[in-house]
Amino acid sequence: MDLLRRFETVNEYNIFNNTETRHPLVSVIDMSKANPRQISTMHYGLYAILLKDVKCGDLRYGRHTYDYQEGTLVFIAPGQVISVENAGEVYQPKGYAVVFHPNLIHGTALGRHIQDYSFFGYQSNEALHLSERERKIVLDCFSKIDYELEHAVDKHSKRLIVSNIELLLDYCVRFYDRQFITRDTVHQGVLERFEALLNAYYQTDKPFTIGLPSVAWCAGELNLSANYFGDLVKKESGKTAQEYIQSKVMDVAKARLFEPDKSISQIAYELGFKYPQHFNRLFKQRVGQSPNEYRMLQQN
Repeated sequence: MDLLRRFETVNEYNIFNNTETRHPLVSVIDMSKANPRQISTMHYGLYAILLKDVKCGDLRYGRHTYDYQEGTLVFIAPGQVISVENAGEVYQPKGYAVVFHPNLIHGTALGRHIQDYSFFGYQSNEALHLSERERKIVLDCFSKIDYELEHAVDKHSKRLIVSNIELLLDYCVRFYDRQFITRDTVHQGVLERFEALLNAYYQTDKPFTIGLPSVAWCAGELNLSANYFGDLVKKESGKTAQEYIQSKVMDVAKARLFEPDKSISQIAYELGFKYPQHFNRLFKQRVGQSPNEYRMLQQN
């Protein structure tokens, strides 16, 4: 059985990686100082940004394997469990990490919108692959945080540390936007497969058994996390994944409204709505007419 390690404090993570604790809520770690290690499962109570410089095995979130190669950046949020699969081989960690406790950002602007950095929720095949220039920018941000930790804490320390973490995350938003465009071999055809998935969905009895297709369900069928999938769809189509699904549902609804032998309620249930009034409300919101008004207009 895998050894489970829990990291609830920055100090616990520092001890594991042979690093001095200079601040109780944040640390910059040179992973090459850590002792050689074997496979383990790690539960994080911290935010962690890991820049990996060695092939040590496949990183797993739950049942999904991370696309975690040399020169990649991985983001971990509190509550996540990570494991490394490498057949029990001993390896020497290399690279750098920034870890910080949620308490560091409480009451700050970053704390109020940390959830906007959706890559903390990416799970499978979704690490950030850095170019050499991007890597230098990331390391520069790490260095600025480390600089603050080298000096005695003063009234400016927290603001500067949090600002540099936010700057790092903002750069990563840009780098992911670039990756969505350049990693065509990974993302090729996601919209087409999404469209095909929705088309197939409405040719089965899934709407009766599952209901309306959710973003999470679609993402799982395409082997992507909901966050990464949502960001990719938004980048490719300009719509959120939910808007895309609703648009497809309305297209199917319009086609079925041409079938005069079907009632509005029957169509609603066929589409996966639990209640016909929910279908009526969404249809009017999206189309500008009620289903019955649309049907009558098409018949005239």
